[in-house]
Amino acid sequence: MTTNKRGVAHKLWDFFCSLKLTIFLLIGLALTSIIGTIIQQGPQREYLATLSETKIRLYSALGFFDMYHSWWFILLLYLLTLNLICCSIKRLPRVWKIVSEPVLVMDEGFEKSLTNVKELKLAGSKAELKEKLASFLKAEFAQAVVTEKGSEYHLFAQKNRLCRLGVYVVHFSIIIIFIGALLGSFFGYKAYVNIPEGGSVSQVQSRSGRAIDLGFAVRCEKFSVAFYDTGAPKEFRSVLTVTENGQPVKGYQNIPIIVNDPLTYKGITFYQSSYGQSDEGALYHLSVRDRKGGAPIKLDVRQGERAKLPGGALITVTEATQNVRPFMREFDGPGAQVEFTPAGGQPQPFVILSEKYQAFNAQHGGDLVITFDGMDQKFYTGLQVAKDPGVLVVWLGCFLMVVGICMAFFMSHQRVWARISDAGVTLGGSASKNPTGFEMSFEELVQKLKKQ
Repeated sequence: MTTNKRGVAHKLWDFFCSLKLTIFLLIGLALTSIIGTIIQQGPQREYLATLSETKIRLYSALGFFDMYHSWWFILLLYLLTLNLICCSIKRLPRVWKIVSEPVLVMDEGFEKSLTNVKELKLAGSKAELKEKLASFLKAEFAQAVVTEKGSEYHLFAQKNRLCRLGVYVVHFSIIIIFIGALLGSFFGYKAYVNIPEGGSVSQVQSRSGRAIDLGFAVRCEKFSVAFYDTGAPKEFRSVLTVTENGQPVKGYQNIPIIVNDPLTYKGITFYQSSYGQSDEGALYHLSVRDRKGGAPIKLDVRQGERAKLPGGALITVTEATQNVRPFMREFDGPGAQVEFTPAGGQPQPFVILSEKYQAFNAQHGGDLVITFDGMDQKFYTGLQVAKDPGVLVVWLGCFLMVVGICMAFFMSHQRVWARISDAGVTLGGSASKNPTGFEMSFEELVQKLKKQ
């Protein structure tokens, strides 16, 4: 019974120490991250409108709309963390012994294990050669440790010994990053809020619909959006002000934010996420004049509102834009789709443009020529609000990862031994990586020693 239990424990231990498990988990995390990139995260109403009800239920059950907080994604992170810890515990003692307890004596048996060995005949007594070699290694390589064994002197010098720990620094950095991510997941939040121009909010809504009090207020002073010729949004920008107790906070007044350029206050970051037309609607400006002449009449009409024109006709603005070029390439400037109803007649839908296209505008409207003079449109800005108390921990982990990668890939643990005996001087050397490069360096060291 004891043997069986020990066998199961050993198998479980070997499983979590396995490099295959590490590769499997890394590939799994990479593939699931692709899912989180393709499927929009959070309550994206526009995106949800494109999916069928079956897909929405399936994606919700699998946690695809909040994938990085789903139980199975967190489980993958836990397994990878456990795998890294087990691998480090299994391999670190052996590596640490190499680093902390180096072989100081190069006997004949150890010499045979080295790929770089040179026999030298140098003039002088063993004591003189010991002093000269110690000075030479200190100047050309590293400080040497001298050991006397029998009638022989042994010198040992090494450099970059801690680079052997680079892979474990990387392991530790990944664990630190995971800890930071979990801190942000458990004690932080991601929320959304829509603020109309001129409005302010002091609460935001979490992914689950919970209201979160900010402890201060954010006001949208102004919102603007620029478009490409195709009509697609080019850039949208919000100008925000942070207020406390009804007063603007110094240094946080009229701060412009765009995508990838957020505003952060008291650890809470506001990202430009979306926009839309305010519920107040736009105010459209029209000019109406009689074909026979006379001064034009100015009208201000809101979308969907029926305005009365001279002679008893009615007009309704159904849609408008600041630039019609994406829809009517031969024209530019503002334009509107209207529904014109003559007195006692049937509704007539047509397009009206700015004053410079009077010939176009004169094609419709009966006895009246109607011109579109522009519009005052108010938007709301959609902000993603994030609080992440683990972000500094994540940055620490990223810094440690860079250090560990540099140690593991760009540094080599190099060691040189020297044995001074009655037969002469024997030099040996080894490196933890790049043996070809070390062989050249070792040969240069031998040549310098011969010249001296």
